[in-house]
Amino acid sequence: MMETKVVDCVRKIVELLVAGRYQEIAGITQEQRLDAQSIEKAISDYGRQLEMPPEKEFDLLDVVKVENAERPQFSVRMQLWTMEEGRSDLSLELALTKKNDDYLVEVDDIHVL
Repeated sequence: MMETKVVDCVRKIVELLVAGRYQEIAGITQEQRLDAQSIEKAISDYGRQLEMPPEKEFDLLDVVKVENAERPQFSVRMQLWTMEEGRSDLSLELALTKKNDDYLVEVDDIHVL
């Protein structure tokens, strides 16, 4: 069973993507991998309007535990949804690293599968 906090972190980033709040994502991730402009460009280049996926999609996250990491770390991938397509070919990839009772979140990539 997946940790609730992992799902919560992913849901928060998806909510912010759908709302177009890229600067807020950059603040959460401290722009470790993608800055706000890169996130905005990836969404803009796809050319469709993001929407929140059905809640059950968060049960289908592709989560891989990173072996031999100093702290618990996960690589997470989720397909994003658009108003035009439903489940789209656009994929969100995150790295989550456990820190105390929470996770540090990094957006690794947003790209077409």
